Amino acid sequence: MLEVGMKAPDFRLMDKDGNTVNLSDYAGKKVVLYFYPKDNTPGCTRQACAFAANYEQFQMQDVVVIGISKDSVASHLKFAQKYNLPFVLLSDPELQAIQAYGVWQEKKLYGKVSMGVVRTTYLINEQGNIEKVMPKVKPDTNAAEILAYLAGEQ
Repeated sequence: MLEVGMKAPDFRLMDKDGNTVNLSDYAGKKVVLYFYPKDNTPGCTRQACAFAANYEQFQMQDVVVIGISKDSVASHLKFAQKYNLPFVLLSDPELQAIQAYGVWQEKKLYGKVSMGVVRTTYLINEQGNIEKVMPKVKPDTNAAEILAYLAGEQ
C-alpha cells in the first residue's frame, strides 16, 4: 500500500471508450483514484453511483474522478451507460495500476481465500503526490467522505 507523501505511480490504461489515459495527463489537478473489484456488482455499483451523484461537486472543485478495475473496456462501457457514470473508468486487466497501488491483495470470502482488488481510494494532489489514502472504503460513503475531506471537515 502506498502512503501519504509518496509520488503516485503513473500508469497508461484504456478508458471505457478505448482511449489511452495516463495519470500524468491530469498534472495540476487533484485526482480521486478509486479501485474497485468488479463492474455491476452491488457494492461497486453503489460506489460508482455515489460518485456519479456527487460528480458536479467534484467538478466545481476541479477534481478528477477515476475508477479502476480489471474489467474490460467493453464491460466499463456497458457499466457507464447503464448507470450514467460521467467520470473516467479505466480497464486494468494486466493489473498494472492495481499492483502498483498495492490493492491486489488476499481476500477471504465465506472461508475461501483468493486474490482480488481491495476497495481503496487515493487522493492525489496537483503535484502528483498522494495526499490521502483510504483503505477498505465503504461503497456508500466513499464519495461523501472525500468531499468532506476536501472541504476540510476531516
